Order: sequence, then C-alpha cells, then structure tokens
Amino acid sequence: MKVLIVLTSHDQLGNTGRKTGFWLEELAAPYYTFKDAGVDVVLASPKGGQPPLDPKSNEPSFQTDLTRRFEADAAANAQLAATVRLDSVSQADFDTVFYPGGHGPLWDLAEDTHSIALIESFIEAGKPVALVCHAPGVLRHVKASNGRPLVEGKQVAGFTNSEEEAVGLTKVVPFLVEDELKAKGGIYSKGPDWASYVVTDGLLITGQNPASSSEAATILMKRFAA
Repeated sequence: MKVLIVLTSHDQLGNTGRKTGFWLEELAAPYYTFKDAGVDVVLASPKGGQPPLDPKSNEPSFQTDLTRRFEADAAANAQLAATVRLDSVSQADFDTVFYPGGHGPLWDLAEDTHSIALIESFIEAGKPVALVCHAPGVLRHVKASNGRPLVEGKQVAGFTNSEEEAVGLTKVVPFLVEDELKAKGGIYSKGPDWASYVVTDGLLITGQNPASSSEAATILMKRFAA
C-alpha cells in the first residue's frame, strides 16, 4: 500500500506579517498511523522541498507524543525536507491521499490546479481521499464527474467558524472552511470545538481539527483492512 500526503508550500498568514504553513500534529499523526502499519508514505507539496511549518503548531501547548516523535525522527525529517513537487505525482501510483491542514492550504492548495485535478482523479478512480482541519477547504473548486461541486450533497466536516474565531483569524483567512463547504452544497456538521470529529461519505473522509487527524487516518486505513 502506498499513501500520498499533500502539504502546503504557503508560509504567509495573510497580511499579518506572521508565518503559517502546515500544522505539525496533522502531519505527524497520520504519518505514524501509516508508517506503523507498514505503509509506504510519500510527501508532496506544490513547490517541493521543505514545506513551511506553522510555528504555532510546535509550541509546547500544541505538542503531542507524535509531534515529539516526528521531531526526533531523522528519517522523517529528511523526507519532509525533500517533498516531491505536486505536479510530478500521479494518482495511479498511490492507493489513497491524505491532506493535513494548517492555514497555509487555504491560500495555495485551495487554488492549485494540480491539487484539484489530483483529488478529482482519486475520486474518479474509486480511491478514498482524507482531509483534516483547514484542508477540507481545498475541496472548494473540486468537481464530481457530473461537473457539480464534489462536496455537494455529501456529509462533510472541517475547521469550524467558532474555532477560527477562537484563534482570531476570521478576518485574516481568504475564506472560512465551514462557510465554504456549506456554500458548495456540503451537508456540514461539527462536534465540540477542538475535539476529534470525523465524517465519512463514500470516498470522502473529512475531519474537523488537529485532534481529528489520528481518527481520520485510522478510518482511512480501515478502508484497506476490510
């Protein structure tokens, strides 16, 4: 089994002058869910090379056993430093794809034509797609085979408006994930803020926040164990 993990290359938090990127827990949790199951993992990003880490995600209050494990894992860090360019990967080479969040994807992956086409090709091939936290926002331009928005009529989750309000970035992000999923016809639902909440609808697996990362990856793995 071979899994593609797609990370952001965007590091600017709007016009705040602050840095953003991918959220460490949302990479570390699925990474080890897959690795510990003996799965081959490939990391990709739009620009290739070292993707930007959201510095807040590595602050002590956000660290977990898995983020500390990743930080201490020389092989994992070497792989992260050398992500392949997203435009060089093909759906045909993978069984599934996982998108970690962080705020970065709202700026680049949500508008990236290679990412959009990649997700569409995974769905068309009958392969599951998992996205957590802000990453469900990258589905905003993804279409189903009938040309309609992929999320239309589907059960979906993603970072809530109240969670975005809590981190003070409602006016900074290019769009709110909850609002965008609803606008595209998604049947949006949510759990308590900051608690794990994952929704599955057909080939689409979406998680609400960083705490949902392990659960989303585990559900994705169970698809292949069945």
